[in-house]
Amino acid sequence: MTKNLVIVESPAKAKTINKFLGKNFVVAASMGHIIDLPKSKLGVDVENDFRPEYVVMADRKKYLTALKKEAKGKQAIYLAADPDREGEAISWHIGNVLCGEAKKCYRVSFDEITKDAVLEAFKHPRNIDMNLVNAQQARRILDRIVGYTLSPLLWKKVSRGLSAGRVQSVALRLIVEREEQIKRFTPQEYWDIEADLKRKADSPKDKFRAKLEKYRDKKIEIKNKGEAERVTGILKKENYIVGDIKESKKRKAPYPPFTTSKLQQEAFNKLRFSGARTMHIAQTLYEGAEIGKVGSVGLITYMRTDSVRISKDAQAEAKKYILEKFGKRYYPEIPNFYKSKRGAQEAHEAIRPTLPLREPNSIKNSLTPDQFKLYQLIWNRFVASQMSAALYSQTTVDIKAGEYLFRTSATNLIFDGYTAVYEADKEKEEEGLKAKLPSLSVGLPLDLLELVPSQHFTKPPPRYSDASLVKALEELGIGRPSTYAPIIQTITARDYVGRESGYFHPTELGVIVTGLLMKHFPKVLDVEFTARMEDELDGIEEGEADWLIVLKSFYSPFIHSVEEAKIAMRDVKKEISATNETCNLCGKPMVIKWGRRGKFLSCSDYPRCKNAKSITTGITCPNGCGGELVQRRSKRGPFFGCTNYPKCTYTSRKLPNPFDSAQGSSRALSRDEKENVG
Repeated sequence: MTKNLVIVESPAKAKTINKFLGKNFVVAASMGHIIDLPKSKLGVDVENDFRPEYVVMADRKKYLTALKKEAKGKQAIYLAADPDREGEAISWHIGNVLCGEAKKCYRVSFDEITKDAVLEAFKHPRNIDMNLVNAQQARRILDRIVGYTLSPLLWKKVSRGLSAGRVQSVALRLIVEREEQIKRFTPQEYWDIEADLKRKADSPKDKFRAKLEKYRDKKIEIKNKGEAERVTGILKKENYIVGDIKESKKRKAPYPPFTTSKLQQEAFNKLRFSGARTMHIAQTLYEGAEIGKVGSVGLITYMRTDSVRISKDAQAEAKKYILEKFGKRYYPEIPNFYKSKRGAQEAHEAIRPTLPLREPNSIKNSLTPDQFKLYQLIWNRFVASQMSAALYSQTTVDIKAGEYLFRTSATNLIFDGYTAVYEADKEKEEEGLKAKLPSLSVGLPLDLLELVPSQHFTKPPPRYSDASLVKALEELGIGRPSTYAPIIQTITARDYVGRESGYFHPTELGVIVTGLLMKHFPKVLDVEFTARMEDELDGIEEGEADWLIVLKSFYSPFIHSVEEAKIAMRDVKKEISATNETCNLCGKPMVIKWGRRGKFLSCSDYPRCKNAKSITTGITCPNGCGGELVQRRSKRGPFFGCTNYPKCTYTSRKLPNPFDSAQGSSRALSRDEKENVG
C-alpha cells in the first residue's frame, strides 16, 4: 500500500510530480483553495481580533472529500502547493483538516518542477511557515473588509453589482487621472527644420540629413509657421561647414532575466498578450507540458517573483550553452550579476527555463503556439542575460550655418553580443542604425540641397496599456507579482474601464465610482498609503510585523469614514435625467438612470412599468435595417449590437465610422452575446 500522500493544486502539476516520485507516493490535486472566507457575508469577527470564519467552499467540498479518502491509511502527507503566500495558506488549511496527531504532515516547496528540484525538496521537508500564512490572512482580511464594506455602499448610492477593492480602486484611480490629464492637455505647436546636405564632390543621391538644434549656442524653439519660414529664409543663404565631430563607443549591457512584472510588460509589448493571458500560459509552462519521450515536465521556474536572482547551476548551464553555441567572445569575463529591487523576495529565482536547457525550437511541436511564444521569450531573455554586452560606435557631427547649428549622428554595431539572442526594442535600435554618414572632417564645406521644415504638436501623456499599467503599479509599490493580472481583470470585468486598441480608458461609471471613493475615502485610494500597506504585509511575511496590529491600525479610521459616507455620499441612484423619448409599452416619458453597466433608459412609471433599454450610440446599424447600435457586454467583453435584435444580428467589437457605407454583419452572435443583446 502507498505510504505517502502528496497534495498539489492542479492535475497538471500532480501529473508532472508523480513521475518523479517512487511507488511509495501518490499525488493528488486540491484544485486551488478549498477553504476560504464565506461568500455570503463578511466572515471576519472585527470585534474579536479579526477572527476569520473559514468555511469549506461549496464547489470544492468534493475535492476535500476525495483528499480525505486518499489520506486514510497514509503514514505522511506532503503539502506541495506553490512557493508563495497563497500556497502556504492552501497548505495550512488542508493540513488543519487532514493532519492529526497520528499522521505526520510536511511542507515541501520548489521553484521549478524538475526531477532534481522535486527530489531535493522532499529530502528537506519543513513545517508550515506561519509568517507567510499570516501575511496571506492579513491581505485576505483587509481586502474582504474593504470590498464587503465599500461595495454595499456603492450598491446603495449608485447601483447593485458594483464593487470596490483596496488595490483595484487605486489602479482605477491611475487610469481615471491619466484620462483627466489627457482631456486637460492643450497641444502646443512647434516646428523642426532639417537640412539635406552632401559633400561638394558627392552626388545628390549620397546626401545625409541633419536637424537644426541651436541658435547662438542655445536650444532653438520654433513655435509657428511664420517663424519657421523666417528661419528657413535665413538658412538658405548661409554656408554649411562641419564644425565638430565626436566619436565614441557605447557599451549596452544585457537585461536581467524576467520578474513577473517585466514578463507581463514584455509579453504585451512583443506578443500583445494581456497580463491574465501571460500568467495563464506561464502557469501551464511551470506545471508541466508533455515533451515527447520525456513525458510531462515543468519548463520554467515559478512565475510569480520579483527577484532577478538565478541559481549557480542555472548560471553554469547558461555559460556552457553560450560558449558552445556562440563562442568565447559572447560570454563575459566576469559573469553578469543583477541586483533585485529593495524588498524583493530573494528566496525565489527569476523566471527562467528549467534545467537542462531546452531550446525553444526543439520542443516547438510539443507546445501550443502561445506556449511556444512565451517560452521562447523567457528562454531568449534568460540566455541573453548571461551574455556579453553589445558594442556600438557612435559618431555625432555638428554643422555650422552662420549662427545656427545642425546636428546629425550615426550608430554602427561593432559587436552584437547579447542582441544575437534578444532585443528589447528592435524597431528603435534598427532606426538608430539606419543613418549613414559619409567620411567627414572638421572645417569641410558642405552643399545644401534642401531645407525641410515640419510642423508638430506636443502630445498628451499616453493611456495606460497592460504593460505600462503593470509598470506603474510596480514602480509605485501597489500590489505584488501575484496581483497585477487580477487587478486588471477585475476593473475591466466590472466595466470600470474599457480597452481601445490595447489601451485602457475609464468608462463613465469608472469615473463616477472613482470620484465618490476619492472624496470619502482619500486614504484608501492614496497611492503612498497603499504602498506602505504592501510593505507592512511584506513585514508580516518576514516576521517583522504583527498582522493583528496592521489590521487594527487600518480598521478604526476606515470604518469611521464608512459611517460618514453612508450619510454624506452623493446618491447617484436618485439622480434622474429627463429625455424626449416615450416608453413604447405605456407611453410615459423615459428617463436616464444609473445602473451596474452605466447609464440606461428607464420608464418614469417604474416599478409599475419595468421597461428599460440601453442608450444608443446614435450610429445607424450598418446592415441598413433602421436600427441603431448600442453597447452590450458579454463574458468576452464589450461589443456593439443592433436595437433590432433578433431580427438584425449585426455585432462588432468596434463602433463603425458613421460615415461609412452600410456593411453586412461582421459575424454571428455567440450564445453568450445572444443572452446579453436583447
